[in-house]
Amino acid sequence: MFSVLPFSYMFMVVMAMGTLLSVSSFHWLSIWAGLEINLIGFLPLLVYQKSTSESESAVKYFIVQALGSSMLIFGSLIAFNMSFTWDLYSNSLMYSVGLLVIMGGLSMKLGLFPFHYWLPSVMAGLPWITCLLLATWQKFAPLFLFLCLLELSESYMFIFSLCIISAGSSIVGGIGGMNQTQVRALLAYSSIGHLGWMTFALLHSEWSMKFYLFVYVLVSLFMFISLWASDLSTMKDINSLKNFSFMQMSIMLFLLSLGGLPPLLGFVSKWLVILVSSSNSLFFVLFFLILGSLMSLFYYLSLFFSVFLSNLKEGGVTSLMLGTKYSNPLALAVSVNLVGGILIAFSNLFYML
Repeated sequence: MFSVLPFSYMFMVVMAMGTLLSVSSFHWLSIWAGLEINLIGFLPLLVYQKSTSESESAVKYFIVQALGSSMLIFGSLIAFNMSFTWDLYSNSLMYSVGLLVIMGGLSMKLGLFPFHYWLPSVMAGLPWITCLLLATWQKFAPLFLFLCLLELSESYMFIFSLCIISAGSSIVGGIGGMNQTQVRALLAYSSIGHLGWMTFALLHSEWSMKFYLFVYVLVSLFMFISLWASDLSTMKDINSLKNFSFMQMSIMLFLLSLGGLPPLLGFVSKWLVILVSSSNSLFFVLFFLILGSLMSLFYYLSLFFSVFLSNLKEGGVTSLMLGTKYSNPLALAVSVNLVGGILIAFSNLFYML
């Protein structure tokens, strides 16, 4: 990717500086400015090949992000109009409206329910590296701004809205992935479902959300690198990896980890959220979160068994090594995914006992 555009490093630095500015700011204007700088740095990375699909995805992303930024600054202005200060401490009706508008702007930037409609179509037209950035780095600033909003206001309406957003995101992520044949769109719906879990983890503890985000970024990094090395785009391409190679096995393991299959690493983060929220009065939301994860896991397991059994029928489960330069990194990634999940699960169980 970066051999095509040598100045991509500059755009990545601008994107990273915008995110750091938003996270470290104390003023809503500087937070908004940081998000805009992040958008300016990320947009050129979307159109580096100048293809029609990338240009379409870039235009959609720009429109949605601009609308989310306008909602963010509009909501902060509504709250400012009531107290003539940028500190969100008032309890008036207009303050609550402004807080909801800000929350809607951040949800639109993240791709959370009910503003999830743009994410699958945008990711479907992008290359793997920019898909990785969109699914991981671009989530940092809005998620931590959600955390700041929760520390400033713990009103019933705000918490109830976050519960609806998290439950709806998990259900949409599960249902949307059932009918997908494109891997990019499938991973977009998976991202929506995981964002629902992260949003719900925000309501209980900051460290559980950070741990979930860390595990999601780690598994997604391995997943997108495997797909980029294989140059896959549809489910037929996954089936085309004959002899059940190590590349095919690693891709399916990462998909199952994203689905939350025990004892893989992706299950541990979900288990942690369940543990910290089971003693809370909001535990009923867990039903919708687990239901969405079960739908995602059902589809991943169906894909896994169809790939495995089709190769087994052809007598192709013979070679488990890829034989390329990606073998050693992928072996390390699979080991981290398997061994890391088992070790963390046993350490948490020992701590509970």
